Amino acid sequence: MHDLIRTILAFCVVLGVLVFIHELGHYLAARWRGVKVETFSIGFGPPLVRWTDKAGTEWRVGPIPLGGFVKPHGFEGPDEATDEQKAAWEPGRTFHDKPVLSRAIIILAGPVFNFVLAFVLFVLLFATCGQPVPRNEVAGVRTGSAAATAGLKVGDTILGLGDLSSSNVSAIQKQVASEPGQQTTIHIKRGAEDLTLPVTLDRVASSSGGAKPIGQLGIEFASTPGAAQSFPRAVVSGAKATWMTTVQTLDGLIQIITGQHTARDLGGPLRIAQMSGQVAQYGFASLLSFMALLSVNLGLINLFPVPILDGGRLVFYLVEAIRGRPVPKKIQELGFQAGFALLAGLFLFSTFNDLSSFGLFRWLSSLAG
Repeated sequence: MHDLIRTILAFCVVLGVLVFIHELGHYLAARWRGVKVETFSIGFGPPLVRWTDKAGTEWRVGPIPLGGFVKPHGFEGPDEATDEQKAAWEPGRTFHDKPVLSRAIIILAGPVFNFVLAFVLFVLLFATCGQPVPRNEVAGVRTGSAAATAGLKVGDTILGLGDLSSSNVSAIQKQVASEPGQQTTIHIKRGAEDLTLPVTLDRVASSSGGAKPIGQLGIEFASTPGAAQSFPRAVVSGAKATWMTTVQTLDGLIQIITGQHTARDLGGPLRIAQMSGQVAQYGFASLLSFMALLSVNLGLINLFPVPILDGGRLVFYLVEAIRGRPVPKKIQELGFQAGFALLAGLFLFSTFNDLSSFGLFRWLSSLAG
């Protein structure tokens, strides 16, 4: 299959599944709490396909696969609804009339379903393909990391670090973690050549919450599939993998926010599309693992306390539950405007990062020169 076609198909499948599961969480929670759902859309723009089910929900598939939405009946409150909308309200089935707990459950269900999806994908992966076993081969080098500065490349085989002559991945990781900010050497095999490269390890905060910083190299190790696990063991491994992925994702975001890593590591839709195409060529197991990782990311991002996201709405509902009345409409509107500006800025910044990593601006500058 042509690389571009594979990338587009993989991107649509990956993002389509993640968005569908997220919105399905909102939909099922709304139905559970007695709220009618007017619209369930996957993709934006004029619908390519639409139909209405017996419950009165219009299902849509849009041409722009960058998200989706569920519109509960009466999602707009009395202060913002038009007379026409108010006339169409069905008593007892509107979102705004439900208790704050019911509204919070409906909003929270979307991110929760993303974590559930990640867990299910990990269980399926471990039960069919086994848990991946890391190899001492470099599969990825993070931009701006200690490894990138030292000159490590994808495909290098790590033979040891400093005085450590072991090629065991766990031993290498333990050695790196114990030497934050230290100058050392890394012994590698590149093709038929043995090399020793000087490296100064990064100094980062511990993801376990410890007071002492730990060392970091900034690489991803390649892995090979392990033996398929029994279903009970796969469930336990899936739960652990979901938790570790969540912790590592949060740790990476905290490091970017605190300046321990460059914000250029942030990727956007173009990077996701590129990676979707890359992992698809390695087979079904790689695609499952990538989808699980993205699902955790989507769930976490939506829980951030930014007003336009699910997490921001949950903050408003928490304040409402404490004070006994909703947050003033003006404050909500200002919050949504600020949240939209923040997300728009992040989208533009991540897209700029994507285009930079693809070499677009270097190519344009070469044309200008």
